[in-house]
Amino acid sequence: MDRGRVEDYARYIDLRSGVLRRRLRWTSDGDIGRFDLTFERFASLADPHLMVVRVQVQALDGPASVEIQASLNSHVDNWGHPHWDLVSQGSSHQMVSLEVATRSTQKTLAMSAQLTTNREDVSFEGRDDRGNPGIRLRTELEEGGSFTVDKLVAMYTSRDADDPLAASQSNLLEAIRLGYEVLFNEHKDAWREFWNRSDVILEGDDEAQLAIRHALFQLRIAASSDDERVSIGAKTLSGFGYRGHVFWDNEIFVLPFFTYTQPSLARNMLMYRWNTIQGARRKAADNGYVGAQYAWESAESGDEVTPRWVPDWKDPTKKIRIWTGDIQIHITADIAYAIWQYWQVTGDDEFMRHVGTPIILETAIFWGDRVEPVSDGYALSQVIGPDEYHHHVDNNAFTNAMVRWHLEKAVELREWLHQTAPEDVTALDRRLGITAETLTKWRDIAGRLKFNHDPKTGLIEQFDGFFELPDVEWDRYGDRTASMQSLLGIEGANQHQVLKQADVIMLLCLLRDQFDDKTWRANWDYYNPRTDHSYGSSLGPAIHAWAACELERPDIAYKHFMRAARADLQDARGNAGDGIHAASAGGLWQALVFGFAGLELTQDSHRVSPRLPTHWKRLSFSFCHRGERHEVDIRRA
Repeated sequence: MDRGRVEDYARYIDLRSGVLRRRLRWTSDGDIGRFDLTFERFASLADPHLMVVRVQVQALDGPASVEIQASLNSHVDNWGHPHWDLVSQGSSHQMVSLEVATRSTQKTLAMSAQLTTNREDVSFEGRDDRGNPGIRLRTELEEGGSFTVDKLVAMYTSRDADDPLAASQSNLLEAIRLGYEVLFNEHKDAWREFWNRSDVILEGDDEAQLAIRHALFQLRIAASSDDERVSIGAKTLSGFGYRGHVFWDNEIFVLPFFTYTQPSLARNMLMYRWNTIQGARRKAADNGYVGAQYAWESAESGDEVTPRWVPDWKDPTKKIRIWTGDIQIHITADIAYAIWQYWQVTGDDEFMRHVGTPIILETAIFWGDRVEPVSDGYALSQVIGPDEYHHHVDNNAFTNAMVRWHLEKAVELREWLHQTAPEDVTALDRRLGITAETLTKWRDIAGRLKFNHDPKTGLIEQFDGFFELPDVEWDRYGDRTASMQSLLGIEGANQHQVLKQADVIMLLCLLRDQFDDKTWRANWDYYNPRTDHSYGSSLGPAIHAWAACELERPDIAYKHFMRAARADLQDARGNAGDGIHAASAGGLWQALVFGFAGLELTQDSHRVSPRLPTHWKRLSFSFCHRGERHEVDIRRA
């Protein structure tokens, strides 16, 4: 494409069927002529080991010789660091194979590929370049003639099979036997099933409709169908931002969508936390505490992988200290919240007995050790809340309230387990060292952990001393194109009443039944204008949309909703190149379902409290509750 002339170029993703398509008309520099080229590719949703590419070439101006090359390329890197060691490779006239291993952990990936075509007058030739084996095919096209080439690729890892290369070759042969059309139809059927359960219909707003479907598509392609040892990183699998690490983004922003629509996938992602609990135990021990403390940034083992230093974005010769891995501790309670939510929605008692309750109890043990006794109760000092503009603060309202909630649920769950599986609770108590004194202490902490909520005004102070900080002179920054932290500096933002994202507002949404209308109104009116909505965190706008709906302000909610909707489709923050904003995508669904539709689960069923923007005509979606599927269809009269 860097030679000749390109015309009629289009590239698009079909969200309904999960196919990426590209077409173009290419005219050569010489006298070869014009060609129409179309490309179609998909990673099968029906078979996670299979990927397919179809290329069609048509010669528009007389006969021409056409050559197509296809390969398996191991020469990839992770931000400049080579990723693979070559184990083996091979190529024949139609089939090619590649086996590589990760450089550190020596996990093996094997890929096998074959080219098939609809023409018989084609010559094939293997190409065995080191680390990049391939196949070259040639044919002669008459004027108006065309041909189609399909590249089928099967891949397995050493976690999938004892012999990944043999497994990939076996899968590939079966795929070749089935052929492109069958593979494509199976893939489309899998997507049809997903959309039948998960689609959201918005009438009256094409941009919002596209945004939510794009968001749900991105979440689905990042979720493993059958692997309990992986979760979804903050940038999904779409970019190198945050190096694929898993944050609270998954449990608080992404997971509710799966919990309510694809509970088996939600269970997989929660099992990731169970399978990495050894890392959480090591983090607690390394910090001098008992129990389990989950990492702020987690990878395969669950150990803390947050970088302590990163280059200064203004002066790359300097470095900035990153404190989140040390003191942004609320993620441990966030994971407990996600587990509880999954149980309430699904009624999966088996999971709760064997996984959920043990996690919630062992992490509660950490909180019992982490809190600090003070004269009038307990405190949590030197932390970072969701609002990362402020660090090393004491008694962050979100953190303390979530810890209080966590300890209350731990006591409740321990009693539930005692009633339903006494033999399990006896073994768990023995393993974790839980006694009657432990439960008494948890109740005491939950009752007396500091929480700055003024009952007269309803205001909740974000952390000790927040109200004493000076306000930002917002009028000076009306035309800004950067975050307030970038303009004020890290310490400047830390010393002002400016928020990166929802903090107290986030708390109100997650624990919405615990706060009265006065508290909602007072905190919205106080914190909303002090939040860096446009250039702060992408996590904030969807939550503010939900919160505005709770206050019956749907048109204000819509403005926040569209900030989240445009994060990726319009690259509103200029950082979509780092990868998809997974939390924003999941937050869009919550804003629609919990916010605009007002969905709440009751003990026996559910209720909705619609509050649609004035121009929306319809909001429709489905969700699962205790194994039953429910339809919500809200139409403006």
